[in-house]
Amino acid sequence: MTKITTPDPRDPEIFTDAAAAVARLEELYNEATAFLCDSFAEAMESGSPKVRYRAYYPEIRIRTASYAHVDSRLSFGHVSEPGVHATTVTRPDLFRSYLTQQIALLIKNHNQPVTIGPSTTPMPVHFAVAGNPDLVVPHQGAAGFTLRDVFDVPDLTTTNDDIVNGVHEPQDGVGPLALFTAQRIDYSLARLAHYTATDPDHFQNHVLFTNYQFYVSEFENYARAQLADPDSGYTSFVSTGNVEIIDPDAPLEQPLKLPQMPTYHLKRADGSGITLVNIGVGPSNAKTATDHIAVLRPHAWLMVGHCAGLRNTQALGDFVLAHAYLREDKVLDDDLPVWVPIPPLAEVQVALERAVAEVTELEGYELKRIMRTGTVASVDNRNWELRDQSGPVQRLSQSRAIALDMESATIAANGYRFRVPYGTLLCVSDKPLHGELKLPGMASEFYTTQVSRHLAIGIRAMEHLRGMPLERLHSRKLRSFDETAFL
Repeated sequence: MTKITTPDPRDPEIFTDAAAAVARLEELYNEATAFLCDSFAEAMESGSPKVRYRAYYPEIRIRTASYAHVDSRLSFGHVSEPGVHATTVTRPDLFRSYLTQQIALLIKNHNQPVTIGPSTTPMPVHFAVAGNPDLVVPHQGAAGFTLRDVFDVPDLTTTNDDIVNGVHEPQDGVGPLALFTAQRIDYSLARLAHYTATDPDHFQNHVLFTNYQFYVSEFENYARAQLADPDSGYTSFVSTGNVEIIDPDAPLEQPLKLPQMPTYHLKRADGSGITLVNIGVGPSNAKTATDHIAVLRPHAWLMVGHCAGLRNTQALGDFVLAHAYLREDKVLDDDLPVWVPIPPLAEVQVALERAVAEVTELEGYELKRIMRTGTVASVDNRNWELRDQSGPVQRLSQSRAIALDMESATIAANGYRFRVPYGTLLCVSDKPLHGELKLPGMASEFYTTQVSRHLAIGIRAMEHLRGMPLERLHSRKLRSFDETAFL
């Protein structure tokens, strides 16, 4: 039997102070990653390790003996029933503020301490060395030994969405404290860096999704104007490739090849800035982006893209505020059945409508001239118009749909699934049912006149949401019967 070498054993410790608990998590995490990094470097140099190296993720655990008597308006910060609840933790440096806040609420609401110690979940070497630029895990067969014989590798049994999907089966009677395990988070952090070409550290708590690159230049213009204003609260702007500027006139070098989902961050010191992600066209990209950004626990995400207007009374450039979704994107059907309603969130809806009114300077009945509220249909076929239209058009009519795109329902449904407040404000760029197709000349004029205003509305809505208390923004409508304590 191969000998297993691990870091020096650490006994679990009890904490009543959240900051001290997080500091202990960081200590344990750093010890584990340092051990694996050193062991991996040594193994690569020797080429034939005689032992197996293993380190474990740190863990937060709480034991409660009674139901918490907490403010019934709160949707988070307490476990749903007495017993033992735990979660593994990764990158406590990245999640320091989040962890401190969530642990403090747990201690306060239950009047019980938390226990911090090593878990029983091994840390894959791939994730341990991710923060070390001098170490790269080779592909199978490239090293002088079989990697799985010496180190732990990613394990799908702990890298899944069972908790968020409501199908998790507690092991040994221990309920989950958080929606994601440490290994699931590590997997998404690695995917985010790959798809967006920016480090997860740069992501802000308010995320805008768009389906056109035209919005990026407008976002950069806005960011530079904010950096030039010393009272804006924004501290820097990060472009693809982790290029970061604090000077509004500094150049931004773009990589020769853009990533699959170019991403840009207008940062604030407390993380309450705005991230813009160009997910491109299609529900698959929308799902991929939100699957991974969700582990960062953003406070809100909004879709501000283009759509096909379905009503003859709509004009190019009109806005559509979604309050329901016809889900024909298909990418989430196995995780969230189509019979599950995706409710509009009042706080987000109000913020979006208020933002439209402020930017357009129209109110009340006059606002109805340029904005409709209704059902948005999302499909998985970009050229749906080329097929027999009788079926699709009938469903669109029966659903009272007023707009059609390929991403909004996916983003909203994943927001619902991941308990991230969501919303959609689209801009009509064509009307295929009424003979107004998206043609080159028309598109150029449309983009020139509408993109700037549309983006300004999305940013203004995020600023309104930023001013809301978390307990108000994170609606109880997003929480299930047996919910985790952490947001």
